Amino acid sequence: MSQKSEHHYQRLIQVFKRCFKEDYNTLLVAGEDEPYYQPARHEGEYNQVVFAHGFFASALHETAHWCIAGEARRKQFDYGYWYEPDGRNEAQQKSFEQVERKPQALEWLFSLCCDFPFQVSVDNLNGVEVDRQAFTEKVAEQLTQLLETDALPKRAVTFAKALCREFNCSWPNRQKVRIHY
Repeated sequence: MSQKSEHHYQRLIQVFKRCFKEDYNTLLVAGEDEPYYQPARHEGEYNQVVFAHGFFASALHETAHWCIAGEARRKQFDYGYWYEPDGRNEAQQKSFEQVERKPQALEWLFSLCCDFPFQVSVDNLNGVEVDRQAFTEKVAEQLTQLLETDALPKRAVTFAKALCREFNCSWPNRQKVRIHY
């Protein structure tokens, strides 16, 4: 799958690097298969936010998770979270959606800041049927709440504003969120 040149993942890597390499010793890295977070293991190494298959959307999503993770979580592989794989039952999927609401809201914010299409990820192709529209509405509500209450994490604001500059986009508002779903 080819990406438009304006939405090539290398641009995200460079924006992330400008924002976080010095202050957080962290880089955004294109990976192969599953995305993950790898804290630096030795002096002189960088923490790495690794996204999947060079996908632009994956880079935005993994950056969102990193922007939410607190200092203690950023010292652990994959932030110390256990991931419930594809094939989740209804209760597991509901739990997944609850946990994913905020990172996907930030991913949506980042998408708006670089004029890239956003689509929720339910990440459960072999499990219970998922109501994508209902989840999309919950993610939109989360993003709207974050924007209206100025409750965005500091690193998310830094990255989002840098994306707006890089991609010549205006800061999103509630109306812009509603229009895009």
